[in-house]
Amino acid sequence: MENLNVAESSPNKSVKKVYQAISNVANEIITNGGIAKEKPAKEKNKTATYGAPDYAFRSIDQVYNALSPALVKHKLMILPRMIDRQVTERISSNGKTLFYVVVTGEFDFISIEDGSMVTSRTYGEAMDSGDKATNKAMSVAYKYAAFQAFCIPTEETKQDADKENHEVLPVSEQNQSQPQTQTKVVLTPTSKAWEKAINSFIQNGNLDIVKQHAIVSPEIEQQIKDIAHTRTVQQSDDDIPL
Repeated sequence: MENLNVAESSPNKSVKKVYQAISNVANEIITNGGIAKEKPAKEKNKTATYGAPDYAFRSIDQVYNALSPALVKHKLMILPRMIDRQVTERISSNGKTLFYVVVTGEFDFISIEDGSMVTSRTYGEAMDSGDKATNKAMSVAYKYAAFQAFCIPTEETKQDADKENHEVLPVSEQNQSQPQTQTKVVLTPTSKAWEKAINSFIQNGNLDIVKQHAIVSPEIEQQIKDIAHTRTVQQSDDDIPL
């Protein structure tokens, strides 16, 4: 009986190399012992920082370090694409404002040998009191795209970006503590509240009241200070009797 080679007899139906590359990367990770979880600070006899989790987890750097050599070796690329982002302001248990971000990410796995591609869609959620919530959410989305594509076991679902957990007040308590809307506008020279912000600084010497309702960048704050100073000097000159 003749032994037929499927790839040769049906060249148009050959297996896309991206699938073989994904399989090879998964095998490489398993062969190298997988991706070890980082232990909590208390298990490493270190002082835990505020918000640090008390469970073992894999950081985004650990995922990158494990994947990068395997991706290069097996000629596979992962190109991320965020197709949606939602931001909500929340209040932590200690009264601080937290930015809660949810991103929807699509990740193209591409074989550089034949250009074949498959796309994975995952979601990332993260909270931060500063400007890193979006970066954290994107890291989470990437990690889980890799976990699912390469079958990396997680053992648990309590994975959190940048080693932090946040205790958030119940919605009912947040509404009681902040009855006004928590949505803040970005203050600019074209904003309706621009003159009010300048007058507030002249009267109070700071922008604390303004910052309760608007996002004020350091550059804008300095600009307001300069304008307020100029107006104060002009007012003083006008009050000097001739």
